[in-house]
Amino acid sequence: MDQKLLEERKKMICKLVNDELYVPMKFKELAVFLQAAKEEREELKEVLDTLVNEGKLTLTKKGKYCKPDESLRTGTFISNQKGFGFVEIEGEEEDIFIPESEVNGAFHLDTVQVKVETVFHEGRRREGTVLKVIEHGITDVVGTFESGKSFGFVIPDNGKIAEDIFIPKDKCKGAMTGHKVVVHINKYPAKGKNPEGGVTEIIGHINDPGTDILSVVKAYDIPMEFPKEVMEYLDRIPNEVSEDDKEGRFDLRNWQTVTIDGEDAKDLDDAITISREGNGYRLGVHIADVSHYVKERSTLDKEAVKRGTSVYLVDRVIPMLPHKLSNGICSLNQGEDRLALSCIMEIDEKGSVTGHQIVETLINVDRRMSYTNVKKILVDKDETVIEEYRDFVPMFELMEELALLLRAKRRKRGSIDFDFPESKITLDKNGKAVDVKPYERNTATRIIEDFMLIANETVAEDYFWQELPFVYRTHDNPDNERIMKLSMLINNFGYSIRIGNDDIHPKELQKLLDKIADTPEEAMISRLTLRSMKRAQYSTECTGHFGLAAKYYCHFTSPIRRYPDLQIHRIIKENLRGGMKEKRIHHYDEILPEVAKHASTTERRADEAERDTEKLKKVEYMAERIGEEYEGVVSGMSQSGIYVELMNTVEGMVRVSEIQDDYFRYDEEHFEMRGERTRCVYKLGQKVKVRVAGADKLMRTIDFVFVEDEEHE
Repeated sequence: MDQKLLEERKKMICKLVNDELYVPMKFKELAVFLQAAKEEREELKEVLDTLVNEGKLTLTKKGKYCKPDESLRTGTFISNQKGFGFVEIEGEEEDIFIPESEVNGAFHLDTVQVKVETVFHEGRRREGTVLKVIEHGITDVVGTFESGKSFGFVIPDNGKIAEDIFIPKDKCKGAMTGHKVVVHINKYPAKGKNPEGGVTEIIGHINDPGTDILSVVKAYDIPMEFPKEVMEYLDRIPNEVSEDDKEGRFDLRNWQTVTIDGEDAKDLDDAITISREGNGYRLGVHIADVSHYVKERSTLDKEAVKRGTSVYLVDRVIPMLPHKLSNGICSLNQGEDRLALSCIMEIDEKGSVTGHQIVETLINVDRRMSYTNVKKILVDKDETVIEEYRDFVPMFELMEELALLLRAKRRKRGSIDFDFPESKITLDKNGKAVDVKPYERNTATRIIEDFMLIANETVAEDYFWQELPFVYRTHDNPDNERIMKLSMLINNFGYSIRIGNDDIHPKELQKLLDKIADTPEEAMISRLTLRSMKRAQYSTECTGHFGLAAKYYCHFTSPIRRYPDLQIHRIIKENLRGGMKEKRIHHYDEILPEVAKHASTTERRADEAERDTEKLKKVEYMAERIGEEYEGVVSGMSQSGIYVELMNTVEGMVRVSEIQDDYFRYDEEHFEMRGERTRCVYKLGQKVKVRVAGADKLMRTIDFVFVEDEEHE
């Protein structure tokens, strides 16, 4: 059945049930009640059975479909290595705790039906029992192989998977102790027995260079090599822009144009032009016209949809598109004619866009600039660099002037800027981490961010008012419960936020970040504020972007590395050429919801893989520094320990069980760790000195111990 029709039928039935207009009846009666045609009954039964599996209907022994038991829920099981777990329910803020005795064979990321405890205890989360596994979420696991006499077993890399996986001798595929392997699960845990599987791939030995990162890639099932048919398709794509392709485009090759990127960047998908126009500015944001080469439904397009995004890991980039495109014909390389889709904006002296045009263009970049050199020109006033780029210096100064205006206007409306230092991890030729330090944004990176933001907003607003199918980048308002918890927390530090009509304006969070700037608790409160917010996602509905305080927002500026950008480029170009007729509008209405959903999923996958590889390399780096002492700040707490973040962005834990001469208790209400004997107190944001006590690469954890000082002796 068509997916959209299936969803419509499910919603219709659920509405009938939830509105209590529906009384229990057999399938035959229900079919009549819903006025379903005779030939549609099997399809309707498919819908009903799906709802039963999802726990939204129940089927009695007599074959009647009824409103489900209120104590039953369907959700995703999240296991813990200690044996217990939690079930996350879509649309519900609080998850359900599952004691080890009530897991009943559920495996990490399984879709399960759970019966929720009806008696609630004040101050405790809901508890439940797993009744059945509806669908397994994981079929393949990456881990470290250990060999026995007559069998083997695999210790999963994913710390949330509680059990080792048993491997019969005939399914070891020659794996030896210390090999990183991929295992396909054949039998899931039941009645105290471990899951069982077979080795399908040997990634390499744990000591081989690159095996650790490759294991993360395999664990997230991120495709690396492009299929043969995709590489064959590339033969049809030229290495240079043909004269025929240049026809009919707005020729901007005589406009002074630059790209500004990191020194190592090879996929340059945005270029800038700027000029003074009276008291205002003309800003051109020119984006690589990837859709000219990646045609809808082509082999190349299907692979790009599957990948969703490029993945930027510590030691490699796994591109969404092959290098012939991402680093070649689509990359806006200096001195090369390139096809672009441009958003050219007229902006007044207050930073408001007073007019714009979105147009297919032909550009030629005059100079490829780096963030570092632009900073040297604008901030450091480096005379040597200024002389080298003297013809472009006025352009960069005008860029800075406009960027400051745009930033001030965005800030005035309440846009939130989380300025967390990112980690810059340096590897040697063998892939070993040799340095970890903060990678901070500078003037040049902010200028490009400001220009990309205004282009994204302008394009989104244009297509919103045209009422055409589109993919937006949305960020919903935070849940009131989370904001209330944040409010209670910051009250302990003397701060407050105003919440009106069960909602909060982003300006309130912006004010909070201003107040905590340069205080000991800044990093901690900033992170908690970020965690209180929802995750941005792609959507066909333009519901606004809370964090940017923007009514209209989309991703238009990176089609080389993000599929949603590529998708809306197609829509824009089709519209510009007059092709957005009823048939095509219907086509996009059909496909865009799934495009948005899948893009959000692949984005999360990429983010998690990036974080995991960073953790891995940070552990590797600190493992070589056991016994060394560092200064840091208390960044978090739990019953089991105190998290400390070092100045180089590495975070580890001081376990309370390892603190000598005292017993510490976590005061959750005041976010403090108190010693019962000494009354010694550790607080969030407090500066401390620690010694590296251990680093576990398998568990990706770093252990610290406090170095005694006068304050805590």
